[in-house]
Amino acid sequence: MNDQSDRRFSGILRRVLPAPVREKLFSGREDAHGKELVKGGLVSLLFKVFGMAFGYAFTMLITRTYGAHTMGVFTLFITVLNIVSIVGRLGFDTALLKFVAEYSSRDRMDLARDVYLKSFRTIIPFGIGLSLLLYFASPHIAARLFGKGYLGPYFQMASFAVVPFSLLFLNAESLRGLKKIKEYSFVQDMAIPLLATTLLAFSFLFTKGLLMPFIVYLVSIFAAFALSLFLWLRRIPAAPAGNGERVELKAVLKVSLPILVSGSLYLFMGWVDKIILGIYASESDVGIYNIALKVSTLTSLSLLAVNSIAAPKFAQCHGSGDTEGLRTIAQQSTKLIFWSSAPVLALFFFFPSFTLGLFGMEFRAGAAALLMLTVGQFINALTGSVGYLLQMTGRQRVFQNVMLFTVITNLALNLTLVPRYGMNGAAFATMCSVILLNMIPFFLIRSHYGFFTFSPAVVFKVAGQRRGRGQGREKEQ
Repeated sequence: MNDQSDRRFSGILRRVLPAPVREKLFSGREDAHGKELVKGGLVSLLFKVFGMAFGYAFTMLITRTYGAHTMGVFTLFITVLNIVSIVGRLGFDTALLKFVAEYSSRDRMDLARDVYLKSFRTIIPFGIGLSLLLYFASPHIAARLFGKGYLGPYFQMASFAVVPFSLLFLNAESLRGLKKIKEYSFVQDMAIPLLATTLLAFSFLFTKGLLMPFIVYLVSIFAAFALSLFLWLRRIPAAPAGNGERVELKAVLKVSLPILVSGSLYLFMGWVDKIILGIYASESDVGIYNIALKVSTLTSLSLLAVNSIAAPKFAQCHGSGDTEGLRTIAQQSTKLIFWSSAPVLALFFFFPSFTLGLFGMEFRAGAAALLMLTVGQFINALTGSVGYLLQMTGRQRVFQNVMLFTVITNLALNLTLVPRYGMNGAAFATMCSVILLNMIPFFLIRSHYGFFTFSPAVVFKVAGQRRGRGQGREKEQ
């Protein structure tokens, strides 16, 4: 996205957003960090929105053509692929984000290339091993874990995509480390749903075989990987140009493995509430809670968008020892996240029953759950990018320990509250977990770096500026 298109998109937002939110969101763009955060965040948000739209279109093509059963099978197919690929990445994707951002800021692309190649060469054999394991274990997983042997061939199909899917994330995060947000956002958020939707719609001209959604999705993964590799190879030197210095694989693993553990624990925490609720409550309660959860996390879209540019900037400032720059980026990020989330959070908080009623009258039963989940997301917006800040500044093991404590707490609360309070117990457990996962790092950052990510002086800066301008005019008169 060039400067002209960025200004055009910013102009649209200025016209659409309410005046108070617009002024808060766009104030401070004269600051270099603030301007880059706004621009990168807007680009990322744009691609995420289009990616979601194509994702919904792909889902509608499946449901309208094949029905709910095939959609359910496809959901399990994607779930298995995601789980195995998370393990297959070994945390190298987020580690590369840190290393590439840090080394590029020091003009040491030879070291960035070295770290990438070591990660690439490690993931390929490990991923092939996982693919073979999944392929041969698929019949047993389908029959014994799910009790549905017919799922086996679909899981076997997923095994062929483990390596390219893992490497796609590797390339995307490397591009993100270079702050190539346009390329990163396209391959990470939009490429697969765009290709899959286009190919599936085109395939209907010839056949509507039951395997077509799975085949076109696999083809889309391979195509997106090839594109991501092409974009990355354009950015790195063909041969080392440094002084012969190299990065040890052990040093990379020291960063990547705690990130792998944190990511796995976060994934587990996302399942616990629904699994335990499914054991103790009705399917209807699980469905209502799931909708309330999805609605509440809509506000995290702005967090993800801002993180796309904030994370590499954290790593760059840490690599150069710029604590003041780290503070500025963290607080500016929180400001953007807070004001872009505030209107939606207010809607969910004050009108939870109305919001859920849009999905059907029966979903209004989840109003109390949505209220609690919204409180958790409010704290999430208020604290900003605390997890990435710790991970990008060498505190990934600290964040891993926070994640472990949060997961244990979440599990204990769900086991205690869900049998008695149902979906409201699950919502309370999730709310507490989100608060812990954000507030503990919030204070740890203050302890390690001497600042809070939330600063009232930064977040509410416009009001102070207005008073200052008003006083200035009075003196002139």
